[in-house]
Amino acid sequence: MKLPHASDLIPKLKGQHVDLYLDYDGTLAVFAPTPDDVLPDERVIGLISQLADSPNVRVSIISGRRLGHIRKLLPINGILLAGTYGVEMRLPNGEEVHRISYEAIRPTLDGLKPRWQGLIEGKEGFYLEDKGWALAIHARRAEESEGLQVLESAEKMLTEELLGEHLQKIFSYRFLEVGPRNADKGHALRYLFEHYHWEGAVPIYIGDDDKDEEAFQAINEQDGYSILVSREPRETEAKYVLESPIEVHQWLRGLLP
Repeated sequence: MKLPHASDLIPKLKGQHVDLYLDYDGTLAVFAPTPDDVLPDERVIGLISQLADSPNVRVSIISGRRLGHIRKLLPINGILLAGTYGVEMRLPNGEEVHRISYEAIRPTLDGLKPRWQGLIEGKEGFYLEDKGWALAIHARRAEESEGLQVLESAEKMLTEELLGEHLQKIFSYRFLEVGPRNADKGHALRYLFEHYHWEGAVPIYIGDDDKDEEAFQAINEQDGYSILVSREPRETEAKYVLESPIEVHQWLRGLLP
């Protein structure tokens, strides 16, 4: 089903307070060559700074990247930054909040890391990302059959005993991650709605991939506006669409006075 274009929302939002939640990669900026590449975009920094200075807009960034990366990508005071799907947050006042104990999960990840590294050693197109709170194998650039084989082997290592009560596995396109339970953007948004609610503001979430679907659901529960960034129609919980990061930038400028 073709979604209505999010430009239809701009007239409705004039004069309203907007509680704005944004993904980063694929939404505000194109994907970096590897997840550990930190390439600040001055255009994005300038736009988010303008939005943060607007009295009618509150800006939060919720990313799968580690918080340290988001800090470098958006060195802006006064906005909320959430890394690792909202497990680690920097509040607008600079305070850091960890929703899960790092010490409870890191020893298991330290034991798993060399085993996963051994799976991809010497193979083209794979990347092992260590987020601190999570480990992820990216196989998007690998040959398809080899990528699927490696991810299957990596997944078999994630036994119930290894995952225990603190960890979960997350699948996506040519991607496997192990990280904290409740590390998803839906849980992060519900936490923020509960603890940092902005009474009377319109909640909006903009994101581009399947790991944003939980966030779309959480926004819909609040009768907010969920916006998918995609050129191609797909099954989604989002109610509106923008086609690219360029369109996202244009749309966000429409929120400025």
